[in-house]
Amino acid sequence: MKAWPKVALGELLRRADETVLIDPEQEYHEVTIKLWGKGVVSRGMVRGSDVVAVRRMVRANQLILSKIDARNGAIGMVPAELDGAIVSQDFPSFEFQDIERCDPAFMGWLVRAAPFVELCKAASEGTTNRVRIKEERFLAQQISLPPLTEQQALVRRLDTLADRVRQVNAHLDAIEQGIGAMLLSLHHRFADNRVRRLGDILDLHEDPVRVTPDCEYPQVGVRGFGGGLFAKPAVMGTETSYKAFNRLYADALVLSQVKGWEGAIALCPPELEGMFVSPEYRTFRCRPDESCPGYLGELMRTPWFWSLLQEATRGVGARRERTRPEQFLNIELPMPKLEDQRKALNILSRQTQLTAHHTVIRNANDALIPATLERLFAADHG
Repeated sequence: MKAWPKVALGELLRRADETVLIDPEQEYHEVTIKLWGKGVVSRGMVRGSDVVAVRRMVRANQLILSKIDARNGAIGMVPAELDGAIVSQDFPSFEFQDIERCDPAFMGWLVRAAPFVELCKAASEGTTNRVRIKEERFLAQQISLPPLTEQQALVRRLDTLADRVRQVNAHLDAIEQGIGAMLLSLHHRFADNRVRRLGDILDLHEDPVRVTPDCEYPQVGVRGFGGGLFAKPAVMGTETSYKAFNRLYADALVLSQVKGWEGAIALCPPELEGMFVSPEYRTFRCRPDESCPGYLGELMRTPWFWSLLQEATRGVGARRERTRPEQFLNIELPMPKLEDQRKALNILSRQTQLTAHHTVIRNANDALIPATLERLFAADHG
């Protein structure tokens, strides 16, 4: 393969500094950026009268990054639907100086690649918890830039792959929605008119462990929308400001106080027992004579249950308050007796093998784009 010439980002990009005169009567999208190349999205609508700090306006096809989290892949292209949205000073944006030299769509794929994230790390500096990207250092970083026609060919190839990934995930989603519908049908049929508070069937049960500087604490996160728990890298006691972590135990129901309203709640599997979550994650234990952990774990993966969490959490959109344990335990819902929970779980267990197979397919499918980007944009290419 022919070597691609090296080009400094500053030759391709220039800082965009469009100021915005905030109208107190208008509503604006606020921009945020997901980590690890997951995209530029709206944080939610904000009324002009609620904007207290200086804001800038961003435009479609500008490159935008988070000063704090660019080193964690918080960088991407502003989509068309967020043209005219507002951002804080912590989210600098850049426009392209010459689209005949660099296709914005090509850059949109490039910044999602692991080598580019390493480039952002190299452009960042600061002490623990205060590391920020330096714009002048970022713009001085060099990338390998193919000719425009080759850029466009790569974009077509990656767009086609992304479309296929979406199609597979949509097919799996449809099947799993059918399983979820079956669960809710069984749930309401077995519950009949029996209503319980979550506080009648669950207890707040936490195992706090004091943080010490010389100890390492393997971390766990909770994905939103029923995505479950996942292991994260360990942190040393010297790397956190928390005074204590909550230690997980098997069959704990783990609730994110910050994102519980969007389905960030899950059952702890045995393989994550003994790992740690921050105090922002609360753990609950099933009362053995009232509830079955496996059943509640399945129920809490449904959009119906997330709607109950939303109703229990005050605020609007991304400005919702934390879901406090007392709010969570005060939720009322139809609830079958324990023996009926077990019956429903037994019926659902016939789908377990299919769901596990779907998980393998989904994980392999989701790994396709990162693996392809790694291969196409290897740090030593050219």
